[in-house]
Amino acid sequence: MRIGIEINGVLRDTVMKFRQIYERFYIEPFIDLPEKPEFEYRIIEPIDSLVLQKHFIFPTEEDFYRFMYEEHPMELFGHSPSTEMSSMYDLNDFYYDMRDIHDILIVSDEIGKSKPASLFFLSKFGCLVEKIKFYSESTRNSMWDELDILLTANPDLLLKKPDNKIVIKFETEYNKNIPCQHTINKFK
Repeated sequence: MRIGIEINGVLRDTVMKFRQIYERFYIEPFIDLPEKPEFEYRIIEPIDSLVLQKHFIFPTEEDFYRFMYEEHPMELFGHSPSTEMSSMYDLNDFYYDMRDIHDILIVSDEIGKSKPASLFFLSKFGCLVEKIKFYSESTRNSMWDELDILLTANPDLLLKKPDNKIVIKFETEYNKNIPCQHTINKFK
């Protein structure tokens, strides 16, 4: 079997880090100003979807993408914390136990500068998995072609899996209402 394990939401808490960076640059500097700026950056709670533009308000879509992929990709993707204290240790244990039986790879929806930042994240936490597959919206099908089983927190992947594939939901706040035959809430 070919088993894919997604970085975002399963190994890395990107949403929490996004919130930290957004607050540091767009909310905190303006808290004590008597006169508010023209555009009000704000967070719409609860953060119950991965469509971050619905929750973290920017003036334009270009500003959102510039924030993520040009100005702060290393902070967001490279310096995010792991979802659990021991998630990378648990991944490495799983890899050691299963690598001779199954083909295991890391998958992640990345574009631009988030790719090297994600590689930094994996190296920083000592990931031993040898195969990494980055995909985008346009290459998602080729990602599915390389997998039989996918462990993911991504709502789109949970809802749009091919019929002949198995998906395991890593439960988060933004996917808890999506039904799935296989669900876990801890990596171990």
